[in-house]
Amino acid sequence: MSPAGEITVLLAALKSGDASAESRLIGLVYDDLHALARRYMRRERPGHTLQPTALVNETYLRLISDRAVDWKGRAHFFAIAATVMRRILVDYARQRAAGKRIGGRQRVDLDAFMAAASPRIEQLLILDQALTRLAEWGPRQARLVEMIYFGGLTEKEAAEALRISVRTVRRDWSASRAWLQNQLSKPPA
Repeated sequence: MSPAGEITVLLAALKSGDASAESRLIGLVYDDLHALARRYMRRERPGHTLQPTALVNETYLRLISDRAVDWKGRAHFFAIAATVMRRILVDYARQRAAGKRIGGRQRVDLDAFMAAASPRIEQLLILDQALTRLAEWGPRQARLVEMIYFGGLTEKEAAEALRISVRTVRRDWSASRAWLQNQLSKPPA
């Protein structure tokens, strides 16, 4: 059986309460989760106190503790993992920013943010707010941004996770980037 197929079988077993599936699953997904966490952490500030391994552990614990998720397969698992990692990092940034005074809304250049090795906390929080607004406008488009930008999924993997065509992924990705750029480039209120 392929690793992707085995992951799907183990996810179904986990959902049905098979305790042994949990330990077998971590063995199959750990390296990919760690690679995902490293991609996220490359965008964080130097000297970040949260390490990729801690991010993987926290993410995995949250993923397996949520028995309500109806796992569709490997791509779905990693799409959800990308969302969970983003939320963990945003929560971490909010806690860090709680003691700092962050001024009003700032302009954020989306392309510069996406290319930045370590965006500032303020920029991460502004992007998170924009993604929340994007989810109100287009929930699928917001999930797509999480999967491709934050999660590092390919267009094909994102299409599989969302159960849409690669062509639709490309169209939504383009529209989402344009929408976010428009939102982020508006002058501060």
